[in-house]
Amino acid sequence: MPSLTTRAAQAAFVAFLSIFAVSEALAQSMPISAAAINTASVTDYIVAAALAPAVVQVASTEALQRERVSADPALARLQILLDRAGASPGVIDGFDGDNLHKAVLAYQMMNSLPADGNLTLALAARLDAPGDAIGVYTITAEDAAVVGGPIPTDYAEKAAMDYLGYESVAELLAERFHMDIGLLAALNPSSAFEVGEIVNVAMTGTSRQGVVTWIEADKTLRQVRVYGVNGVLLAAYPATIGSEDNPSPTGTYAVERATKLPGYTYNPKINFQQGENADVLAIPPGPNGPVGSMWIALSKPSFGIHGTPEPSMIDKTGSHGCIRLTNWDAEELAAMVTPGVTVDFL
Repeated sequence: MPSLTTRAAQAAFVAFLSIFAVSEALAQSMPISAAAINTASVTDYIVAAALAPAVVQVASTEALQRERVSADPALARLQILLDRAGASPGVIDGFDGDNLHKAVLAYQMMNSLPADGNLTLALAARLDAPGDAIGVYTITAEDAAVVGGPIPTDYAEKAAMDYLGYESVAELLAERFHMDIGLLAALNPSSAFEVGEIVNVAMTGTSRQGVVTWIEADKTLRQVRVYGVNGVLLAAYPATIGSEDNPSPTGTYAVERATKLPGYTYNPKINFQQGENADVLAIPPGPNGPVGSMWIALSKPSFGIHGTPEPSMIDKTGSHGCIRLTNWDAEELAAMVTPGVTVDFL
């Protein structure tokens, strides 16, 4: 069952969403670049955000949309710092949004700060630190070797393939460093993403370590929280958890197994029908497969926690009842769970 702290945080965050447009309206501080992210101040951004209500009162929505056309270096830095701390913002893209504030909420819960999802100076004081958030990476021949080219959308065409790999080196690097492919391109405007090139990437640090004893799948906040010994919050991930047409289950289940690079059995009689495909199909494995690069099976048949071929769509579109995470978050979680760990759907 969720703790009193968790329930209070849920209530505070739901209330926060009603005023979320305030921070969404804040204009970018400077054009996005590796240097801008490395020198950005989360503290300065939060101070500036405190003035946003005045902006909202005098500016039209259309004007604000024109103003907010690029990613913000300070927000990109904040996302990277949260990711390092185990509070995943999902795709690092430099934009404000629900997933960023859910990560803030999780970080607050981890560090005994008032948990409301708000960007505060207390948060910045605890999280912000000198040092680069963007580093460099040299593209290798091994990177290029795993790229397979375009992936069809039709499941029957997918079933005819051997492997659903990355479509480009840029896509591979974006996932490896937890980035939106658009941000990766913006940080490397002249790159062709070829072998030997040195490119700017997010320095997200090492994966979280620990032994998970309990998982919460929070359908209200659309977040997965994982706890260790003595109820310590080890990590939190933004998630897509079911949809109106295909709701996720309720109650408590258990992890049965974790499978890396799983295949996928498409059966329209059990789950859903894709296009005109009425036959059962065996979809090959790969990070661009329907369930991404990881499948964590639950004790409820056909339900699990899994990755996705579209990380930028986490919590933006519904799932077919399962819990969908980014590939990297699903892989991190799988490394910390063992069969028998309970999963509570809240």
